[in-house]
Amino acid sequence: MRAAAEYDAPVAETARFSIVVARHGETDWSKNGRHTGLTDIPLTDAGRDEARAIAAPLAQWDFSLVLTSPLERARETCRLAGLSDEAVVDDDLLEWNYGEYEGLTSPQVREQDTGWLIWTGATPGGETPDQVAARVDRVLARALDVQGHVALFAHGHVLRVLMARWLGLPPADGRLLTLATGTISVLGWEHEYHVVRSLNEGLYRKG
Repeated sequence: MRAAAEYDAPVAETARFSIVVARHGETDWSKNGRHTGLTDIPLTDAGRDEARAIAAPLAQWDFSLVLTSPLERARETCRLAGLSDEAVVDDDLLEWNYGEYEGLTSPQVREQDTGWLIWTGATPGGETPDQVAARVDRVLARALDVQGHVALFAHGHVLRVLMARWLGLPPADGRLLTLATGTISVLGWEHEYHVVRSLNEGLYRKG
């Protein structure tokens, strides 16, 4: 796993760009709290509305690179948000592989594994937090090689790990962040420090 310090090297103010992360819109499984890893679930009608709603804020950015998970719910969100023409599929943005817990809710998993959390518990047949972190470290390295703003379309858990790694935290600290469907968040710098500049833009629509 890439050392957090590698992300903290001083960067000239004029060379600093933002990474905008977009979680896909609502699906039937996300609405019901089911762990949706590699199962290719489409957006609901409400999820499509969420994706269209982030098009306006995203249009304010001039992106040098747009990356998307290969899964339909992320690619459709990218398309409805108006960025599919320039998007490149990156398998490292796939959602966490939940293995045997795919499709289950946390309460259902805890019926067989008391107190289980994705962040700290074993996931039979799936990925560990460190394995997910290794993938998002590659995404961050790719983003930092670009001289311009970057947009990432992906999924709740993988993006939470990515944000934790951006902040120099271990992957399990993604539990301290939450991402609603159909929202965007912005990563950037304050002086020499990596920060979350905004979180869950668009969430007001759910209030």
